[in-house]
Amino acid sequence: MEEKEIQIRLTAGEINQLWVQFLNDSSSICFLTYFLEKVEDNEIKPIIKYALELSQSHIKIITAILTEEKNVVPHGFRIEEDVNLTAPRLYSDSFVLNFINQMSKVGLTLYGASVAASVRNDIRTYYMNCLTETMELYKRSTDLLLSKGLFHRSPNLPNLEKVEFVKKQWFMLDVFGEKRPLVASEVDNLFANLQRNALGVATLLGFSQVAKDKEIKQFFLKGIEIGNKHIKLFRGKLEESKLPAPMGWEAEITNSTTQTFSDKLMMFIISGLISMSIGYYGTAVSQSPRGDITSMYNRLSLEVQLYSEDGANLMIKNSWMEQPPMASDRDELIQK
Repeated sequence: MEEKEIQIRLTAGEINQLWVQFLNDSSSICFLTYFLEKVEDNEIKPIIKYALELSQSHIKIITAILTEEKNVVPHGFRIEEDVNLTAPRLYSDSFVLNFINQMSKVGLTLYGASVAASVRNDIRTYYMNCLTETMELYKRSTDLLLSKGLFHRSPNLPNLEKVEFVKKQWFMLDVFGEKRPLVASEVDNLFANLQRNALGVATLLGFSQVAKDKEIKQFFLKGIEIGNKHIKLFRGKLEESKLPAPMGWEAEITNSTTQTFSDKLMMFIISGLISMSIGYYGTAVSQSPRGDITSMYNRLSLEVQLYSEDGANLMIKNSWMEQPPMASDRDELIQK
């Protein structure tokens, strides 16, 4: 008789990735169920349904893994607690499609990191499947945005005619106020971060209309102010090099003020968007050789971090932040 294979315990990285994904997918189920309830465009509806099915399947798999490992399953978010499916439409179908497209891009990054953080074969295989599914979601949503003329392409640059090497410090530094034109990586990051902030501002605008708690509403309004400031700065950098900038999504928000999502769910979503902004700004710093742009991103990143801290304090105050998996407190155990 063959010996039963000994299952290796999950590492800290694997536990963390599963825990974070459970929260993300449970929140996605709430949003996507609401979007599916309100969608009118028959081309967009199958994409919402596909995204919802992915999140639902992920929750089942993660629950099974954590249960087998004798780990508690997070509470996460639930439709009966966090969504009012009878509330009027808050966002247009076009906004929802763009939102799913942007989240699928985030998913590609997160699942790639999850594959790299996974050691156990079954966990690694699971995240590789998640990556494949998310690539399909990105493809479907991008193709539809393109066919509807809603996809915002980053600017085109002139073709390179010959190989050149940098010969002056001017390439890196802002000497006497003179700035060289933007390089491709700077253009791409400025454009993408402008897009993400535009999406964030529109999301916050909708949230601020339907938030119940006044303090939460004020937090969202502060986020809109910060987002608009960053959009203005990114647009200014692009315009300096005579490059176009994408438009915002504010027009895709309805006038509904009916509570649609719980304040807890909305705070979680915004906290996630804030964390991603900090990461994307860090990437932009590492890819920009121009000093004024790196200093701008460093300054804005600090501003976003302070805003993130305000959000975390609000979530803790309202008992909305689930405690993540932690190492044992040996000092406390010894005292006991």
